[in-house]
Formats: sequence, structure tokens, C-alpha cells
Amino acid sequence: MEEVNVIGFLCNWCSYAGADLAGVSRFQYPPNVRIIRVMCSGRVDPELILDTFLHGADGVFIGGCHFGDCHYLEGNYYAEKKIEMAKRLLKVAGVEPERLRLEWVSASEGGRFAAVMKEFTEEIKVLGPIKFDIERLEAVHIAAADYKLRILATKERELLEGGNKYGEVFTQHEMDRLLDDMVQEVYESKRILLKLKKPKSVKEIALDLNLKPNEVFRHILDLRRHELIEIHEIRDNRPVYIANTREDVE
Repeated sequence: MEEVNVIGFLCNWCSYAGADLAGVSRFQYPPNVRIIRVMCSGRVDPELILDTFLHGADGVFIGGCHFGDCHYLEGNYYAEKKIEMAKRLLKVAGVEPERLRLEWVSASEGGRFAAVMKEFTEEIKVLGPIKFDIERLEAVHIAAADYKLRILATKERELLEGGNKYGEVFTQHEMDRLLDDMVQEVYESKRILLKLKKPKSVKEIALDLNLKPNEVFRHILDLRRHELIEIHEIRDNRPVYIANTREDVE
């Protein structure tokens, strides 16, 4: 098997302490793992996870406190929802979601930490070094920062338990479908935005991305409304669009 690179983001209060205990206790785990300490697993956003894959990680591990033990009360709950969102994004980019793993490891579980890292590293070795379409992974990386996905990732429990502002309570099945649809929608929009680094018409984008022209045009209208793209020229009586690079546009 080829060697792989695994990055681990560990909560300062539990998992990092568990890793420290594993070292003190001489519990062995693969040297492929590079550990980064964070104050809370809930601080590890999908955008950071996807950036880690873009920069060469073959697997990403997130370690946090067990439910009920979070130093920040609900940080690990938010971590769970963010990791679920990151896995959805990886899937639409054509990357195996199994390359991302979340585990709860307490400060006293040094042996368990070593065992989990051995198991995860072996799973990544079986998958092999990561392979991806750079344009697709870049698109989901940008999508991960989209405010709609960020809100949905952190409001899931509220929508399942308390409902929306109209009092409508979602079932888990409805929530999963909503998340999948929203991820696909935002992903397509970001792919179009990346394509428009160079001037293109709706028809050209549709052919490039294998989308229907009316779907592309709907995204174009939304991108124009947010001033992310503009009309570059009129060619054969059709508008040609380009991404807006003005510094005053967010």
C-alpha cells in the first residue's frame, strides 16, 4: 500500500489530551498522522476541511469531546453537523466521504485514541492517495463558505425540534433532502462562477457542465443579483458573462 497523509484536528480539552496520554503511555499509532490542536471540534468548519484536502491530505480526522462533556456545552454538536455537511460536499465533488471521520475521545482514552487512529489510517491506505477533479473540489470549497449552507449546518436541530418561523417542523428525511438539494444547488452555482473566470455564454457553460441551459440561466440571474458576475459583451445577439473582479464586490 502507498503511504498516505492524514491530518487530525483535535479538541484541546479531550481528544488532544487523549493523544497526549497515548504518547505518555507509549500506545503506538501510525506516523502518517499530523495533529493540529484546536480549542473546540466545533471550530473546524467544512471550508477548513476541504482546504485541507485541496492541500494534499488523503484523510482528515476530527476528534472532540463526548456529548455532555463539551467545554463549550454544544460545540461537539455543531461539529457533528458541520462534518455531515462536509461529507455531503465531498460526495458531490466525487471524493469518498469515508476520507473524513469524526470521533469522540476523552482525555482518559489514550488507548482508544491510538486504536481509532490505526483503524482510520488503514482505511485511508485501502482507499489510497486522494484523487480528485481540482475544479470540482475548488467549487465545493467555495460552496462551504456560502451563508445558506453555513446556516443550515448549524440550524438543523432547531428546525427538527422547533420548526421554522412558520411553525413547520421538519422530519429527518425532509431535512436530509433539503440539505442534499441545497448542497447541489450551491455547488452548481460555484462551478458556474469558476467557469466565468473566462467569458462564456449560457450555452457554453451548459455544455461544459452538462447542465440544462435554463438551469444555468437561473444561476446566472442569481449571481448577477449578488453582483458576482457581469455582462462582458454581446456576441451573436447573446450576452457573454464574466466573473466580477471588482474589489468592492463581496
